[in-house]
Amino acid sequence: MPSMASTTLKCTVRYDGTEFVGWQRQDRQRTVQGELEEALSRIAAAPVAIQGAGRTDAGVHALGQVFSCRWPGEPPARLAHAVSQMLGPTIRLESVEAVQPEFNARFDARNKRYVYTFDFNRHPDPFLARYAWHVPYHVDIALLERCLHLVEGRHDFAGFQSTGSQMKKTVRTIYEVALSPGGLFTPEDARGLYKITFFGDGFLYKMVRNLCGTFIEVARGRFTESFITESLARGGPFLGLCAPAKGLALAAVYYDESCYTWPDGPGSS
Repeated sequence: MPSMASTTLKCTVRYDGTEFVGWQRQDRQRTVQGELEEALSRIAAAPVAIQGAGRTDAGVHALGQVFSCRWPGEPPARLAHAVSQMLGPTIRLESVEAVQPEFNARFDARNKRYVYTFDFNRHPDPFLARYAWHVPYHVDIALLERCLHLVEGRHDFAGFQSTGSQMKKTVRTIYEVALSPGGLFTPEDARGLYKITFFGDGFLYKMVRNLCGTFIEVARGRFTESFITESLARGGPFLGLCAPAKGLALAAVYYDESCYTWPDGPGSS
């Protein structure tokens, strides 16, 4: 008998990265990819491998990570609910969508948005300890905001990439980077909390965390603003401070709709 045709799925997932060693599957380690693949494979009664839009490091969170996979046959109607029930409170599958067979969550991604949260209060808020970097120093907010504009636009960000990456092409475009009051999960009037939002066409290994750490070093007077421009000009290695993983969240991944939708609906030719 001929084998059943598979269905390509585009899935959006959110997770608390605190208890994981990262997104990417690793032997004998708890990873987001590993847990999702195990749950999906159990439901499908067949191996299901997934391709993430990007890899988040240990302790990094996601509100809108996207992955693609090939599902054997037709997926069940309540697949997102079933997976979320199996995985417990730290991972939730938000949506599942049947897409064009060629769709790849990693290679078809066009832009990404990251958010980094800071707690500038004298004492850390225990309810934010997993999701914000507590910075107990005086930080010049006006100077911090001024730093952001230095990295907007198209640059070679090799000077803000951590060692250990195999990435050869290091030019990226940051379309917008903005500072705003409030944390990732808190209102704008929450005292002492700020977040930086990055929107760009791609980000290098630990690039956002390295930028955030450098911004803080400048805003507290340890570096000058010229350190940022000089790092962009000279390339690697990165010589600044890497911000902790817990403050970072992958907020969203963006695609051209044409790369995954059918012109006239699923299955049209």
